[in-house]
Amino acid sequence: MAHEIETQWMGKMQFNALVNGHTVLMDAPEKAGGEDNGPVPKPFVLTALSGCTGMDVVSLLRKFEQPVDDLNIKAVGELSKKNPIEYTSIHLIYNFKGPETAKDAAMRAVTDSQEKYCGVSSMLKKAIPVTWDVNYNDIQIFTNKNEELSESL
Repeated sequence: MAHEIETQWMGKMQFNALVNGHTVLMDAPEKAGGEDNGPVPKPFVLTALSGCTGMDVVSLLRKFEQPVDDLNIKAVGELSKKNPIEYTSIHLIYNFKGPETAKDAAMRAVTDSQEKYCGVSSMLKKAIPVTWDVNYNDIQIFTNKNEELSESL
């Protein structure tokens, strides 16, 4: 099995990618010669990561029969200062809202996603540190940001 996409130049700096029958628009800001009709490509790496781990977590919570009311995942990619401009680290912040009885399951789902299931995270961790925080009902219950970053130095 393989994933295959097609990307078509639409003029100026705009590209349309066909992904599983869905069109994804990419463009550059006006100052870079585009028309700012869509996001630049690099943040799609963060989108893929947050979507991959998010789907893992929701699936695992269903399996554990521990539903939560809300899940929001913020992904922050630190950029290098020199060319090629690339992510030097990524930090995820999982924000859950739900019953206290589901807190441990939420933590387990994140851990399982990051350590066993999320292929995007697994690929990225081969190149850069990927760290995460878990907040449950506005209280931080886990972070490995300082731990992981100090190991990579």
